[in-house]
Amino acid sequence: MPMLDVHIPDGALTPAAEAELVARLTEILVRHEGFDPTDPATLAVSWVFVHRPAAVYVGGKAADAPRYKVVPSVPEGQLDAEQRAGVVREVTAAILAAENGAWPPDPSRVWVFPTEIPEGHWGGTGRILPLAAILTRLTGNDEEQARKLAAERIERSRAR
Repeated sequence: MPMLDVHIPDGALTPAAEAELVARLTEILVRHEGFDPTDPATLAVSWVFVHRPAAVYVGGKAADAPRYKVVPSVPEGQLDAEQRAGVVREVTAAILAAENGAWPPDPSRVWVFPTEIPEGHWGGTGRILPLAAILTRLTGNDEEQARKLAAERIERSRAR
């Protein structure tokens, strides 16, 4: 159940490349959360908000090439350190590939900030959704197993 805020400067990508990139970014985050990126129910709650910065400056001067910022937000406990690193690595690669050689493939132009929303703060459908409720789909609707899995993930997340 990821939410992505993707900042793409206007004109940085072709419309087709951008559409493909948004689908790829969704797949990357859903997969790293442990869900099936082809599942229609999972995709229905995986939203991407594309932001168009009017301008991007580097060191107080207009940037000489597009700069991108991606903020994937997930419920606390969904990404461990390895998964977060994978998200950053794969999102960066996907953005540079989407440029299709229009700019030098410089990973320093892409910043990714995986963000965990604390347990009890993920809201949707007019209510707070605890991680256990979200994980019931992974457990075949076994609510007890989902509660245990959520507790383990949150404990592991807070132990780092």
